[in-house]
Amino acid sequence: MASSMTDAAVKAAIAAVESESATLVEKIEMLIELATEFQKKPKDVEPLWQAVELYRSAITLSSDHPLLWARAQAGMGTALRSIPDDGTDLLLQARDCYQTALPVLQEHASSEEIAEAEMNLGLVLQSLVSFHQARLVDAIQAYQRALRVFTGDAYPQEFAILQNNIAIAYLSMPLSAEGDDMRQAMAVQSFRQALEWVTLIDHPSEYAMLQNNLGNALQYLPSTHPVENNVQALLAYDEALKVRTVHDTPLEYANTIANKANVLLNLPDDLEHPEAGNPNCLSQAKALFQEAAVIFERYGRFDQMRTIQQTLEEISIS
Repeated sequence: MASSMTDAAVKAAIAAVESESATLVEKIEMLIELATEFQKKPKDVEPLWQAVELYRSAITLSSDHPLLWARAQAGMGTALRSIPDDGTDLLLQARDCYQTALPVLQEHASSEEIAEAEMNLGLVLQSLVSFHQARLVDAIQAYQRALRVFTGDAYPQEFAILQNNIAIAYLSMPLSAEGDDMRQAMAVQSFRQALEWVTLIDHPSEYAMLQNNLGNALQYLPSTHPVENNVQALLAYDEALKVRTVHDTPLEYANTIANKANVLLNLPDDLEHPEAGNPNCLSQAKALFQEAAVIFERYGRFDQMRTIQQTLEEISIS
């Protein structure tokens, strides 16, 4: 059904392009607008491939209209990077689309449109790092250029996403042992900067994402006060769980409760007397791990389920 609806929409777009009542600019704009619609919450990859074809048609028609040409290039990049692919071909094509579009956007487009392209370029570059096809420093630089426009006060959601991605990039950097403390601290700082501008009420999804990731960074932050960091991490996970619920976002919920369980493993029951041990925290951790394992199994996340089961076995042995 989805495919036939997509085909019908593409035929409608072609008919509009062929219509004599539309100017060339209007035809290009129709193609870009329809392609953009296909990219919104697609149920499978077919609408994304159709969007790519519509963008290509728009690019072909817009040789004398540089801004429209660049918008079509950037839009095609976003469609390509959204298509699941085990390799790098589509990501490399997406990177080329953004890098081709950006000089033209910088000459003709608004600052927000340029910043959006920079942000998307950063996402692609960050995805290519694991394939040794890009450098994290280049992704961070793209994000930082976008932050010149997407400030916390004017664009809190975009600011939060950028700071989150920068923090994750810091944590992924293969630095020397001497640099580990700095990168962890910079990641924590980025998460906290983002949380200054997003709120539980106005931006629940971004708020939960940042709190969960802040908890992860705090949990592994090298420090002379590990217990204090773990307490802060626990608070961050609890904030994330105000949004992430087993009914609304089961996989995100499972991830967060598993992260929380990891903290509880290393937290004493009595902060004033850590020598007394942590049987209560350990019991809570087991329950959370078991709940997360059930959810991961239900949704086919067997690697995560097995990791938790291994942790539970280790707890039982110790």
